[in-house]
Amino acid sequence: MWNAVFWGGVSGSAVLLGALAAILIPIKKNIIGYIMAFGTGVLIGAAAYELLADSVSDGGIWATAIGFIAGAAVFTALDFLISKKGADKRKRSNNSSSKEAGLAIFIGTVMDAIPESIMIGASLISGGSVSWLLVIAIFISNIPEGLSSTTGLLKSDYSKKKIMLLWFSVLIISALSSMSGYLFLDHAPDYVLAAMAAFAGGGIIAMIASTMMPEAFEDGGPITGIFTAAGLLISLVLDSM
Repeated sequence: MWNAVFWGGVSGSAVLLGALAAILIPIKKNIIGYIMAFGTGVLIGAAAYELLADSVSDGGIWATAIGFIAGAAVFTALDFLISKKGADKRKRSNNSSSKEAGLAIFIGTVMDAIPESIMIGASLISGGSVSWLLVIAIFISNIPEGLSSTTGLLKSDYSKKKIMLLWFSVLIISALSSMSGYLFLDHAPDYVLAAMAAFAGGGIIAMIASTMMPEAFEDGGPITGIFTAAGLLISLVLDSM
């Protein structure tokens, strides 16, 4: 259980590190875009190789398909709702969000983190060792989220202390979500684990398409394609190890 808490916290800590970088170090937009593109590639690989492939293997195509579509649909519906409040630009460093958008940005970040962290905890169930691919993919993708979101919150006149408290709470939520995935999915039937993995995969792919890819291209330009490809290659290498 404590392993799950630790690794969930590690993945969530990247948002905090990104926030610290945004506050202490001026980082160029194109660098944020390149990091985002790389994280996009790694996350696509993690969803495909770690979540969906294992889901088909363990629970069959129907459980995988239902979970995948449901995850994408739920994320899209929630994303649509919070986007009206200003969270559609939660990964964008050049946004000038209103104060009212601050809570929506935070909710959107939590919405991104929960399914990812649950699957980190669930990955510990079978063999006792964490999925390195998932942890690395989520960690990499969370850094530019912390960078971009913090820049937007600073422009919304949020204090540095309040911003750090928000992101520290994301770390705690990630750790608890990972623990929940470990505790509540332990001894669950294979088809339930498969559906949950596919659900998380669907949510991750929908999140990548709606938030990460547009930000990466906007900040980094066409060269982001090679960074995305590099991220996908890294995820393949990690999955084969």
